[in-house]
Amino acid sequence: MDGAVSPDAGAVIVFDGVCALCSRWVRFLLRFDQRGRYRFAGMQGAHGRALLQQHGLDPDDPLSFLLVEHGRAWSDTDAIVRVLAGLGGAWKVAHVLRMVPRDWRDRAYRALARNRYRWFGRHEQCFLPTPAQATRFLD
Repeated sequence: MDGAVSPDAGAVIVFDGVCALCSRWVRFLLRFDQRGRYRFAGMQGAHGRALLQQHGLDPDDPLSFLLVEHGRAWSDTDAIVRVLAGLGGAWKVAHVLRMVPRDWRDRAYRALARNRYRWFGRHEQCFLPTPAQATRFLD
């Protein structure tokens, strides 16, 4: 398998499966994504690595959050804002975060990403979904 993801895979979020904060983020999305819009790929898996590489991100130095939807990619805070707003309802208010300059948002995000293991911890293995959630994961 080459890790390629078809364009009809819907919206795919690439996350760090061993990062405790990232795993909490995925659990949050599983809880609030009532429409099942988002699918997930751990960057430690074939699909996640391939998507990072396809979009110019280094899978061995994963400091970026990646959202791929309809063949387009967003990273860092642009991806986070888009994901939150995509949940619909009151979450659409996340668009106001775009009023903060991207450079400022992304600098804060990068500081968090660089320190995520130290501040939030690290798991020995990737996040494991329940059997009911498993269809939303690519690896």
